[in-house]
Amino acid sequence: MITGQTLRDAILSGANNIANQRTRVDELNVFPVPDGDTGTNMSMTVGAARRELEALPDTCTVAEASKTAASAMLRGARGNSGVITSLLFRGFSKALKGKTEADAADLANALQMGVDAAYKAVMKPTEGTILTVTRLAAEKAAQCTGMEIPAMWDAMMAAAREALADTPNLLPVLKKAGVVDAGGQGILVVFEGMKQVFDGGEIIAGAEVAAKPKVSSEAAGKGVFTDDLMKVEDIKNGYCTQFLLHKNPDASVTRLRAFLESNGDSVVVIEDDDVANCHVHTSDPGMMLSEAIKYGYLTDFKIENMHEQFLARQKQGKGLEKQAAAEEAQASEFTYAAVDPEREYGFVAVAAGEGLKSVFADLGVDAVVSGGQTMNPSTEDILAAIQSVPAKTVLVLPNNKNIIMAAEQAQKLADRKVIVLPTRTIPQGMTAMLNFDPEAKPDENAVNMMQAADHVSTGLVTYAARDSEFDGKTIKQGEIMALENGKIVATGTDIVKMTYRLARSMRRKDTQFITVISGCDVSEEDAERTTEMVRAKCGGNIEVSHINGGQPVYYYMLSVE
Repeated sequence: MITGQTLRDAILSGANNIANQRTRVDELNVFPVPDGDTGTNMSMTVGAARRELEALPDTCTVAEASKTAASAMLRGARGNSGVITSLLFRGFSKALKGKTEADAADLANALQMGVDAAYKAVMKPTEGTILTVTRLAAEKAAQCTGMEIPAMWDAMMAAAREALADTPNLLPVLKKAGVVDAGGQGILVVFEGMKQVFDGGEIIAGAEVAAKPKVSSEAAGKGVFTDDLMKVEDIKNGYCTQFLLHKNPDASVTRLRAFLESNGDSVVVIEDDDVANCHVHTSDPGMMLSEAIKYGYLTDFKIENMHEQFLARQKQGKGLEKQAAAEEAQASEFTYAAVDPEREYGFVAVAAGEGLKSVFADLGVDAVVSGGQTMNPSTEDILAAIQSVPAKTVLVLPNNKNIIMAAEQAQKLADRKVIVLPTRTIPQGMTAMLNFDPEAKPDENAVNMMQAADHVSTGLVTYAARDSEFDGKTIKQGEIMALENGKIVATGTDIVKMTYRLARSMRRKDTQFITVISGCDVSEEDAERTTEMVRAKCGGNIEVSHINGGQPVYYYMLSVE
């Protein structure tokens, strides 16, 4: 049998192990485009549970340890591999519910429940991936329930390694590249970290994974310190109060949120199945806590005197004030808003680049989550944006295939109706918004908007992040790549030539519009010159326009309709 302390330490060890080896896992990604790679996404997902697990006492039960880990990973999941990883640990939480200790049969059941949840979450499961590796590992564990846990875990991992080695035989693209599946390798690294603790060893030491500033309850309201003309006495609700509410079965967090809104400001409440993470600025923290305890028990208290923080920040100079202002500008966009019963629709989109954010705002999007190829936002980031939109139905446009699953998990956690449109690119998201009909019903809109999005072709011009061989092409690091709907069609050294050649190859007889979207690494002069070249090469009756998107990674995006 293992205790909650052992399970807690095992998951921490797994989190540290994947953090230490994330770069090695990233390098297994076949596609050479710079992105938020598998190892990084999995590391940040499992690492999201680190702080909450470390706060658990040694007397915790396996139910408490698994539930704490699963809840944190669900909120912190990034990318498809991260979401699948979080669902695997969700199985632990469900299988170990109510248990003080666990044996080999319990862990085998936990693995199987996690695998079942992961397969259900993927619309078209692909074999030869993390799904295959974990499924075969769980099947082996089920055959070894009579063993002690270290022996069962060894047998399970041997099956996982064998399944991982076979992934190139199931996915030809892996065989061509001479690598195994990155997600399967990543979960094996997590299991290896857990094994060290199950075998009686110490937690593997690890470093924190660098992450972008998160839009969450911790960031809310910090801009209260950034106004040059502000005086300390201007801060009316002077206590930044945070706590974790472990809900009673019949608790209505909506009522608690309304109370916090009525007696404070900068309210953010992020709700999971059994837990709500609450943040409020108030003049009376005691009153907030006294009300909240009616809905369950409270942990992780944090009360800060913002008057003192304000004075301290004044001494630290303008640089810190500007940083805090940027945090406020981001966080204030995602302050919780109650549903307005008279507002039918709202919109959330994911995009990186100030130009693209402005475009989506002009198209009617209420909240734009910063993220995309190089940094996949977490489930919690998307959830905070959804719950900042006071509409009865919120339509979410992920605009990246690796963000769709995180958006779908946020959909399940939201306290209002959410429809995720599986837009895979920025041009698809823009076209979907242009085809929204405020008079249509939600489901009808979802169908029509995606039908329009699916008729858009997306071209991308970027650079190779690593040496690679793909579809028979040898690609060198730093080489310029042109991609049409996700497939590499050409490589070269001249960005302008690659862009107009890509546009010309994407042009069809019925093409009417080509939009050139320039990135942050392209000057306005170069963007205009490139747009003129596209116009000259494509010619005819095609309308060619330019948008300064400011996106990272991609020198140019092309939207062809």
